[in-house]
Amino acid sequence: IAHKKGQKIIKDLLKGADVLVENFKVGGLERYGLSYDQLKHDFPHLIYCSITGFGQTGPYASRPGYDYLVQGMGGIMSLTGDPDGEPVKVGVGISDIVCGMNAMIAILAALHERNISGKGQWIDMALLDSQVAWLVNEGMNYLLSETLPARLGNAHANIVPYQLFPTQDGHVIIAVGNDSQFRRLCKVLGSPQVADDPRFLTNPNRLKNRAELVEFIRLETIKKVTQYWLITLEDAGVPCGPVNNLKQVFEDPQIIEREMLIKMTHGRLEDGDVKLIGSPIKMSRTPVSYRLPPPVLGEHTDEILREVVGLSDTDIAAAREEGAI
Repeated sequence: IAHKKGQKIIKDLLKGADVLVENFKVGGLERYGLSYDQLKHDFPHLIYCSITGFGQTGPYASRPGYDYLVQGMGGIMSLTGDPDGEPVKVGVGISDIVCGMNAMIAILAALHERNISGKGQWIDMALLDSQVAWLVNEGMNYLLSETLPARLGNAHANIVPYQLFPTQDGHVIIAVGNDSQFRRLCKVLGSPQVADDPRFLTNPNRLKNRAELVEFIRLETIKKVTQYWLITLEDAGVPCGPVNNLKQVFEDPQIIEREMLIKMTHGRLEDGDVKLIGSPIKMSRTPVSYRLPPPVLGEHTDEILREVVGLSDTDIAAAREEGAI
């Protein structure tokens, strides 16, 4: 993009494009003539999506943004981790991922609106905005109460019991969502009378008396192995689950049945196959199809320039020689 011919190629691509997505720092594309304001007159139909750490406006707009920084600044790290430990980031780049998903939603909405107005527009997406929006119930708890929430480890802010419990050989997640499920849990634990204890009769009561109830459950679950609890609780209609490692995840029959693990032939690999994570989107009439394996870097550059821009092999070779591609 720093090369004049490269900038022309991008503009030639935009003639037939619906969407441009970029994640340069604020103003980073202006010096190349590729900012939204520089393109919108020639391409009034274009949906131009800018993704930055902090957005196009505000006192932090010029700062570089990284997922880790945004997790800290956006509040999620203050909620994550052991109550007696240090703040902990989420194990994957969730600020990046959530911002990307929000960008996709915005792009689809802009495309739908363009069907009505015939006009494109600029979408301004920020990692920090998306992270704050992702605070959901904890964010609203604070706004309504103005009380700072404490880190709860694996516990839920609004539901009890809804957390990890120790077993004889590991852990089990118990997620009781209502009073009838709690009553069934108490029966499985061999203490049906606990469900009638005024301290635990309803979820608000259980929230107030969280420590006592959690300790009671912990003392019971640790007596048996994880598999016992998974089978027994599921049979009783009490929501529960294991804590799977990634090997267990991709060997899980539900994951396999839902085609969340797929294989594709890849001509660039020695064994010919590559394992991939499947799409979570399941559509009845237009299901997701997997046509092409992940490309290696630049694999389709010549094809795109030839078929979309209309450059000849000679033009492509010359552009490459000049450093434009």
